[in-house]
Amino acid sequence: MLREAAQEESAEAPSDIKSYDLYIAGKDVAGDGWVYTVSGRSLLEDVFTSVSLKRALEQDPESEAARHPYVVGRCAVADDASIDLATQAAAAAAPDWAAVPLERRMRLGTRFREELIKHQDEFLRMLVAESHPVKLARWELSCLLQIYSPGSLRWYTKQMRVEKEYAGRTLVLHRQPDGVVAFNPPQNAPLPSAALCVLALMAGNAVVVRAPRSIALSTMWLLRDVVAPLLEEMDAPAGVLNAVCSNPKQTMDRWIADPLINDIFYIGGSQEGLRFEQQCVAHGKKPILELAGNDGIVVWKDADVKWAAEAITEAFYGSGQICMVPNYVLVHPDVADSLIAEVKEQVKGIRPGLPEEEDVLLSPVRRSERFFRLLRQALDNGAELVTGGHRTELDGTPSETGVFLQPTVVRVDGLDRARTYDVVREETFFPLVPIVVPEREDDDALLEAFLRFVNSNDYGLRNSLWSRSDHVIETFVRRVVNGGLLKVNDSHIGFLPYLPSHGGTGRTGGAFGEANYPMLKTSHVQGVSIARGVSPYDAVFGA
Repeated sequence: MLREAAQEESAEAPSDIKSYDLYIAGKDVAGDGWVYTVSGRSLLEDVFTSVSLKRALEQDPESEAARHPYVVGRCAVADDASIDLATQAAAAAAPDWAAVPLERRMRLGTRFREELIKHQDEFLRMLVAESHPVKLARWELSCLLQIYSPGSLRWYTKQMRVEKEYAGRTLVLHRQPDGVVAFNPPQNAPLPSAALCVLALMAGNAVVVRAPRSIALSTMWLLRDVVAPLLEEMDAPAGVLNAVCSNPKQTMDRWIADPLINDIFYIGGSQEGLRFEQQCVAHGKKPILELAGNDGIVVWKDADVKWAAEAITEAFYGSGQICMVPNYVLVHPDVADSLIAEVKEQVKGIRPGLPEEEDVLLSPVRRSERFFRLLRQALDNGAELVTGGHRTELDGTPSETGVFLQPTVVRVDGLDRARTYDVVREETFFPLVPIVVPEREDDDALLEAFLRFVNSNDYGLRNSLWSRSDHVIETFVRRVVNGGLLKVNDSHIGFLPYLPSHGGTGRTGGAFGEANYPMLKTSHVQGVSIARGVSPYDAVFGA
């Protein structure tokens, strides 16, 4: 039986913080203890108090530490039984929800967008509390507003059903929901990633979402306070949406083993994600992977160098801890020096600070050992340090103990040996970008070399090109097969209607990787023929 949260237990929460129970089968359900969210700025203002609060709350979730001003919310924790209950509730609701006409389900996307706009201030506050710089939080909101824009919703609808008349028959190609879809958002962007579950709901699926235990608040807020009321408004079956805060391995193991789960939407690192893909296939489940990216920007000799540099500096937004930011640059030798000089100048505007400050774009980096290991290997291998390379304090002062990393650029000479550098070959997830300058050769040969380099990337999230040449642009559009998205003379990380916001090939999307439209990924194509006055014998032998 569901353990509904008792009113007196909920009342114990400090009155000025948000408190969320588990959400299962349309009800708030008591969990097995609590996890607390401590304001992101606490680590920057008072490290000792921040760490002490976390320790105190881990040891005793009901302690007086929960009333400290730095504590902004708490979420109940699911045990094994609650995880299974959420899956069972979704499986029970899925058939009735799938029977709801597509046109009605699509209304959910429209209403979700309206509610995001209505609650945008709270959306931003939630992300700022979880250490997202407010300027980047607005960018994350813009992603969702494009995904659920009127034009995008119309495009999804067209992909879900096509109907044609042929020889006394109505032929239908439509997409049927897969059933129960489980979502595993990442720690670095749980709220916007969890919001993708609305697309799976629109496709006719029931969903179970795991809010990351270490940073659960924004996810639970979105699902419980924004999405759940919309489903109630639409009279959706209880259990269509379920949200649990739980341990990742505990939850994944149960989802993999549970025959009621059809798809698992996994967002995380490549190494773990590709192993997870194999487990899913072995258990007859569809893996939908959003893994690491190692995105490249190509700058041709006729590029607008200033704007290309603007796109390159996107690599430092959020301290590079965003999968879809650029990770390496290939530049034509004719403009290499001017591009590097422009990037070095523009980097000066990428600064640390408190997340609520409007012009802050760097985020704290709590574990920086790999950053310095990658940088040292690059320099030892012959790279040149252009700028950065140190820790920094809140005010931008270089410091051995700072919790920020300076935006760092290295120059790598020679395309042939560029991938001997880990900083070029792998996703770094730090504010660290190599600019690769190839050997001089004729433009046709260099264009071929750039194409080979981009297409041979083990990852495949996004690629960018900067060029004014129609020939170069057309060649890239025709021949770049790596990645789920190609941007030309545009922001690398900006979002647009119709185009995918996620997805890719190789180590980004796994064996089934491509541009990821979650509404399509969580459904499958079915063909239908409805005949009128057709002889089966004639249909076989008279065709």
